[in-house]
Amino acid sequence: MEKIVTYIKNAKLELEKVIFPTKEQVKNAYIAVFIVVTVVALFLALVDATMSFILSHIM
Repeated sequence: MEKIVTYIKNAKLELEKVIFPTKEQVKNAYIAVFIVVTVVALFLALVDATMSFILSHIM
């Protein structure tokens, strides 16, 4: 039982050391990820459309 209590105390001490991001940081990270995913998706769509166009003209 003492091991469990020690484990919980150590877990609480470690959680006190954690620095959680602010709302502004989370918002900025979300926007950055959204922009990157959108750009990559548009690029892949462009590559797909180009390859489809080329292959349809070859065949």
